[in-house]
Amino acid sequence: MSAVRDATEEDAEACAAIYAPYVTDTAISFEYEPPSATEMARRIAAAQRAHAWLVLEDSGPDGRGRVVGYAYAGPFKERTAYRWSCEVSVYLELGRRRSGSGRLLYEALFERLAERGIRTLVAVMTLPNDASEGLHRALGFEPVGTFRRVGWKHGRWRDVAWAQRSIGPDDGPPGELR
Repeated sequence: MSAVRDATEEDAEACAAIYAPYVTDTAISFEYEPPSATEMARRIAAAQRAHAWLVLEDSGPDGRGRVVGYAYAGPFKERTAYRWSCEVSVYLELGRRRSGSGRLLYEALFERLAERGIRTLVAVMTLPNDASEGLHRALGFEPVGTFRRVGWKHGRWRDVAWAQRSIGPDDGPPGELR
């Protein structure tokens, strides 16, 4: 049984372990060194203050949960006028792709962000990444552009695609964020 819940700093070690192979073995993340559990705890706390960070927990036969994925949001840009937009990301244990777990996490995250007053979601994907592109397309993200050769990782230049999705009304002034 899987359940989505708010992340806590106690989830930092599990989130760091999920993320590490994306950093070391792929170009999906542009980080070169996997963050420590301490750094991941700092990131979780920062996301929870202004946006959200959720984890997907699977319950084993003993009833104890194990974190198998996470999704979070952070600032799109630092300027005040951007505060109703945010960047979103999702990471799953290797082997869980195309299992519905990413959709489950993202849908819960989007609901939380809409409740907070966020209006626009932005996703950034290193190319090629068919799984991520497919997930974002299926969840209503529209491509808005590709930056060519903007990141150097694993011995070559990488392109990055940007996509966005509205989750709030497009017209009228926004309310204050909650």
